[in-house]
Amino acid sequence: MSSTIPSPAVTPQDAATSAPGAGHAARATDAPAAARADAPTDAPADAPVALGSAPGLLGLATLMRLAFDRADLVPISKALIARASRDESDADALMDLATLLQLQGIADLGLATLMQALAVCRVYELPAARQPALRLLALMAPGELMANAPLPFLFEGGDISLTMLYLLPGEPVPAELPPHDAIFIAISESDANRPLLDKLARASAAWTAPVINRPGRVALTARDRACELLADVEGVRMPATARAPRAALQAIAAGRADLARLLPDGPWPLIVRPVDSHAGHDLERIADAAALDRYLAAHEQREFFIARFIDYRGRDGLFRKYRVVLIDGIPHAGHMAISADWMIHYLNAGMTDSEAKRAEEAAFMRDFDADFAQRHRVALHAIGQRFGLDWLVIDCAETATGDLLVFEVDPGAVVHSMDPPDLFPYKREPMQRVFSAFRALLARRIDQAARRQEPRHVHRAA
Repeated sequence: MSSTIPSPAVTPQDAATSAPGAGHAARATDAPAAARADAPTDAPADAPVALGSAPGLLGLATLMRLAFDRADLVPISKALIARASRDESDADALMDLATLLQLQGIADLGLATLMQALAVCRVYELPAARQPALRLLALMAPGELMANAPLPFLFEGGDISLTMLYLLPGEPVPAELPPHDAIFIAISESDANRPLLDKLARASAAWTAPVINRPGRVALTARDRACELLADVEGVRMPATARAPRAALQAIAAGRADLARLLPDGPWPLIVRPVDSHAGHDLERIADAAALDRYLAAHEQREFFIARFIDYRGRDGLFRKYRVVLIDGIPHAGHMAISADWMIHYLNAGMTDSEAKRAEEAAFMRDFDADFAQRHRVALHAIGQRFGLDWLVIDCAETATGDLLVFEVDPGAVVHSMDPPDLFPYKREPMQRVFSAFRALLARRIDQAARRQEPRHVHRAA
C-alpha cells in the first residue's frame, strides 16, 4: 500500500552522518563508503552477512534488544544505509533505520526517516518465527517510539505473524485492510493521535474481525480522563490531573493566580510534565511557586499536566514502583523497581547492581497472584472494568495506607523479556505467562468472532 505523500528532505547519507558512531558535524559526503550507492564492496564472497544487510524488516524488538545489550550498532546502521542508498524503495531498511536513530536519541532525523519510509510504503511485515498460526494486524500511527504499543516483544519466537499498517491523520481509514485474523489498535493516546482514534472508532464498528483494544476505550487513558474515571474506585488513588496552558502556570508562579482554582486536589508540591511526554521526560516535582517559575523558564512547551505529588516511600525510605499488565481483565506481574528516587524508571533504579533489590522483585513476581494481585483485587478489577481494554499496562505503587497509587494507565507501555537471564532468572517464567496469556487472548477473540459469524439455523414448527 503505497502513498503519494511527498518525501521529506532526508537521504540515507543524511542518516549516515548522524547514525550511531558517526560524528554529528560530518558532511553528507563524509558518509562511510558502505553508505554510498557507488561504493565498491571488498568483502569476500563467503563473508557472513551483516545484520541489516538482508532484505526484510528487523523490527523494534530486535533492534531494541541489541541496544539494550549494548551491541555495536554501527555495522547495522551502515548496512541499512547501504540498502537504502542502493534502492530508495527499500522501505524496510528505512523503517529499521528510523527505529535505530530514535533508539540512539536522534529523534528529529529518526522521525524524518520514518516519514520517508511511509512515503514509500504503509504496510510492514514481521513473519512468525515458527509456522504461523494466526495473523495479527496492528494499526499504527507515525511518531516517536511510544506512539504505538511495542507488540513485537509479546511474541518473539512465536507463531504470530504481524502486519503493521500505518495510518496518517487527515486521511480516511482504508476500506480494504491487509489480510488478518485479528486487529490490534496499537495507537497510543495523545493529542496527535486523538483524531485518528476517533476516526477508527467509527470505522471499526463495521469490521467483522475481532478488534483488540477498541479505539474509543484507548482514548480514556489520557492522564486527565483516567484520573476522573478512577476517582471513586475503592482502594485506588490517582491524583486529579489538570491540563494547564503555559499562561495559567505563569500566573501561578508570579502569584497572580491561586493554584487551588486550577487544581483543588491539594497544595504543593506538584508533579509537572509537558502534555504528551512519557518515560519521565521533562517531569519534575515542583515545591513552590518559585520552583515553578524556574521550571517554566527551562521548558518552552505550551501545555502541561499538573498533579499533586503523593509521597509513596516505604518505611525503609525507598520508593517502589510496580508494572502490572491486565490481559482480558486478569492481572499479571510486569516488573518491580526499587529506588531512593521518587521518579523511578527500571533502568535507573539500580536493579542490576543490587542483589537485595532483585530478591525483592523475584518475590513480588513469584507471589504476585497470591499476594499483590489478591491484596488489590478489588482495585485491579475495577480498573479493568472502567477502561474496558483487552490489554492495559498500569504503572503504580502502594500508599502508606495500602491503597493502589496509580501513576499511569497505558496500553502502549513496553512489556519485554530483555533482562539478562543470569541476573534475572526469576523473570523468565512470569514473562512467559504474560506472553501466553496474550496469545490466548488473541485465539479466544478470533474463536468468538468466528462463532458470531456462523450461520444460525432457524427451526420451524412442523
